[in-house]
Amino acid sequence: MTAAAPPLAPIAAAPPLTSAPAGWDALRASGDIQFAPVPLPPPAARRELGLFERLLQGFFEWLGKVLGPVGEWLGAWWGAIGWALLIGVAGFVIYGLVRTFGPLAQARRRVAEDTPAWQPERAASLALIEEAEQLAAEGRFNEATHLLLTRSVGELAAARPGLVEPSSTARELAVLPALSEPAREAFRVIAERVERSLFALERLERADWETARDAYARFALALPRQVEAAA
Repeated sequence: MTAAAPPLAPIAAAPPLTSAPAGWDALRASGDIQFAPVPLPPPAARRELGLFERLLQGFFEWLGKVLGPVGEWLGAWWGAIGWALLIGVAGFVIYGLVRTFGPLAQARRRVAEDTPAWQPERAASLALIEEAEQLAAEGRFNEATHLLLTRSVGELAAARPGLVEPSSTARELAVLPALSEPAREAFRVIAERVERSLFALERLERADWETARDAYARFALALPRQVEAAA
């Protein structure tokens, strides 16, 4: 067995300082290091809110109290709400597919294929063009172009009730087999400009109006002219 190590001797405590170490007074007097406390500026007085700011603050406080329970309710039921939104989107997609490729869509296409191509009356078409031209003469090209579209859709709905539904769009009408190629082209050209004016808030120019008018004229007046030429 090895012998036990002798106990360590206690470390003597350092004697207390009774005076500054050498060089301390010279260091403080050099001015390179700041030892004095830095005075802080007094805090600025809080500006009193104006009337509008107080009203705005009160409104947001009231809005927080009103919407607070709504936020808590949404947080508690967010899982169910998310599923409901997902089901709604899926239902909308399914509805669109059924509307486009379902049995009713196929039946409408068969009816359209068996129905003679629609052509508006010549007198009504000339009156519509004249009425729209008056709007265009005043620089109201958006309204003139929109008039061509809405009046044409109304005439088509009256002449072919089974082809036009309340939810039908001009783009859907532009691919109907019951319409002639000039008619589909007219709906496409006019619809493009109406969408720009309504959804993009774009101001149509005279060139837009003339393009839409010429497309409508080729569609609405072509058949009567061919009949007169054949006669």
